[in-house]
Amino acid sequence: MELSLQRLRMLRELHRRGTITAAAASLHYTASAVSQQLAQLERDVGTKLFERLGRRVQLTDLGVLLADHAEEILGSVERATLALEEAQEAVSVRLTAGVWASVASGLVPAALTLLATDHPGIQVRTRELAPEETAGAVRDGTLDFSFIIDYSGYPMSWDPSLTRDVIAVERLHAAVPAGAVPTPTVTLPELAEHPWILSGPRSHFGRAVRLACQRSGFEPTINHEVEEQSTALAMVAAGLGVTLVSDLGLTLRPPGIDVVPLTEPVLRTVSIAYRTKAARRPSLQLVIEAVRTAAAEKGLGARSPVTAPEGW
Repeated sequence: MELSLQRLRMLRELHRRGTITAAAASLHYTASAVSQQLAQLERDVGTKLFERLGRRVQLTDLGVLLADHAEEILGSVERATLALEEAQEAVSVRLTAGVWASVASGLVPAALTLLATDHPGIQVRTRELAPEETAGAVRDGTLDFSFIIDYSGYPMSWDPSLTRDVIAVERLHAAVPAGAVPTPTVTLPELAEHPWILSGPRSHFGRAVRLACQRSGFEPTINHEVEEQSTALAMVAAGLGVTLVSDLGLTLRPPGIDVVPLTEPVLRTVSIAYRTKAARRPSLQLVIEAVRTAAAEKGLGARSPVTAPEGW
């Protein structure tokens, strides 16, 4: 009997999440693909591994047994990978990283250029996810590491099985239609009279900005709720409202926008998250160092007094 690591990973996710759809979403496959691979796994082992109960899928006793062994097998593969990396004089490996738009455009290219120059054997592939999803994908083994964000006054909840290294601290700025704010700086309350363009309250960014506005004494009037920062900035350029944009997000700025510093800065910390048991991987530490160097070259090194949000 030959067991596929990919199919074992799918079985593990099914055991964790309870539905084919949820397992597929966590692994970034279609539900049909996962269902086909799990059916093949049943054929590989020659026994029934799961049964359907309405919309959910319940593992049989043998399915649970194999899922438990899958955890051990996949953990052994990770430990073997670490051992091989530590034994090599020159690191040669491929890593998969979780990114989102502003970090992908504003930081990753410079970091990967540095990495290619100093450590050409390390290849980094990226996968764009919502910031709220990246840490979970690292925990589940879908990603080797991910970029994550925390806002001053609104840190993300954290999984103790993960470690995060701070690589940059950004400021958020007011992005307004050209000429809309004639002063060199602006307070959040002074933006209360403007319509806002913002992502939904379930997104980390949308929630953080709403909380910052509420702490400043007002509820923003949100005329346009959009998830992509580039879309929000295009709407600002068209005169449809105001939003906040980070230092890295400025790379997405179209013409027709004034970027005005906030009098009382709202900060966000950018970190790299990875599984704690992978902390000794030489390739991972070299990537983190390259990203930290790229951030510092852009003036985004950790700024005093805030290097990590409260609650860490």
